[in-house]
Amino acid sequence: MAGVATFGLRLGTLRTSLRLLVALIAGAVSVLTLPPVHWVPLLAVTLPSLLWLLDGVRSKVGAFCLGWAFGTGFFAAGLYWVSNALLVDAAQFGWLVPFAITGLGVGLGLFHGLLLLLVHLSGTRGLGRVVTFAALWTLLEIVRGYAFTGFPWNLAASIWAEWPTMLQSLAWIGSYGLSLITVLAFSLPALISWQGRRGVATSVAGLLVLVLLGIIGSQRLPEQAAPIVDGVTLRLVQPNIPQSEKWRNDLRQANLRDHLALSLAEGDKPVTHVIWSETALPYALDGKDDAELRTALADALRDDDSASPRADGRKGPILITGTVRKTPAGVEPFQVWNSMVALDDTGTVVAQFDKAHLVPFGEYMPLKSILPLKKITAGLVDFTPGPGPATEAMPGTPPVSPLICYEAIFPGAVTAGSDSATRPGWLLNLTNDGWYGLSAGPYQHYASTRMRAVEEGLPLVRVANTGISAIVDPWGREVARLDLEAKGFVDGPLPQALPATLFAHWGNALPLLLAVITLMAGVFGGRRRVT
Repeated sequence: MAGVATFGLRLGTLRTSLRLLVALIAGAVSVLTLPPVHWVPLLAVTLPSLLWLLDGVRSKVGAFCLGWAFGTGFFAAGLYWVSNALLVDAAQFGWLVPFAITGLGVGLGLFHGLLLLLVHLSGTRGLGRVVTFAALWTLLEIVRGYAFTGFPWNLAASIWAEWPTMLQSLAWIGSYGLSLITVLAFSLPALISWQGRRGVATSVAGLLVLVLLGIIGSQRLPEQAAPIVDGVTLRLVQPNIPQSEKWRNDLRQANLRDHLALSLAEGDKPVTHVIWSETALPYALDGKDDAELRTALADALRDDDSASPRADGRKGPILITGTVRKTPAGVEPFQVWNSMVALDDTGTVVAQFDKAHLVPFGEYMPLKSILPLKKITAGLVDFTPGPGPATEAMPGTPPVSPLICYEAIFPGAVTAGSDSATRPGWLLNLTNDGWYGLSAGPYQHYASTRMRAVEEGLPLVRVANTGISAIVDPWGREVARLDLEAKGFVDGPLPQALPATLFAHWGNALPLLLAVITLMAGVFGGRRRVT
């Protein structure tokens, strides 16, 4: 205990340049608590260290710069993998790599700069300062999830992605609410330097809160497997095609054959739905000019001689695939959409969805008049956004809420609603993480989508070109999985949905209210008396 107290005091007396360096390192080290590493206890070192560093700051500028340094380290180290997308076409975009990593770190680090500035301005001390810090961290996570089209990546709650018992609270308070509890509990050891033995007792109390959260979560988790939707067998196809080969004209036919070979491989039971990843087909499928290709795909998957006909009478599975949609020839203005299309055994389009939440710089170029750059995806035309979350009818399954790419990372924004008319029976995430190679990115993305299942009480099916593809039940447990950079397929059932959760009904209003109340308690309690 004395050693911890001494360490905290020394951090508060560091000169400015060393203080900023330690904050930068602390931010980078905090990334090790996130997927895929999950060294969770490190957060009990880095967050108190940041608060101890703040003790030595006397100015508003100093507080802001300290938080900015921490945030820069956190986001640069946590999002380094984004630069891999620029290396797919290194000749054209490789020079942007250092700017991308630095820009993400410095830009998103501003949120943590604002965090410490507000903590400094609050004038709180002791436990009040820790509570205020946790509340403001959470409120700024919420702001980050909406500002400038939103980027709720690597929320503090995601450190628990591998522990379903800890994730069960998402059904009530969502990811932002779990972030609040997480940051508060792991920041409490800062009190050891400020309050001695009383600080130790408070820190232990915070640890016990996390233990209690896990115990409550274990009570919510059933021992048995999730009930399944009768008559549905899903095949998740993961061809593991490198992004550099995905759009090459000379490889399109070979890539399509890979998809079909995996789709037609013999399984244990007849497959009712074959699911391919985002933009699995480099061809459009929805127009009159594409009827021949749709028919060819249906013919390839149909088994007219099957001795085990499907219960719904179809002679082939429904094919669900990501594809590019475009306006018909001659129609102006020319537009393209990143879409999901479902085809029946005759090649007829039976469901369709257009991605609404587009990736800046990837699917469209913001500030075109200022930035003389092209988007990194193929083609010169920006994608057009769709109307937003939707509940789509899907033959043979309950209604589905499609989510393309990172649309699945937004808490409270993955369904059209929670009432009986708009609530889907499952979430379907088609994505292509092949842009990011063997890095932390796909693990972080998968962890975030898995959390949506628990929040909404809905099963999640995720199909990715290079992985991770999985079926997840509404408690966040894996039913089937294909690992990163594995080529193959996996068959599995569709779990049944749970009744709409508290979070499904109220969304981010609950964690927002909780964070505001916590902030008021922290500021009021921290100013009443110096502890």
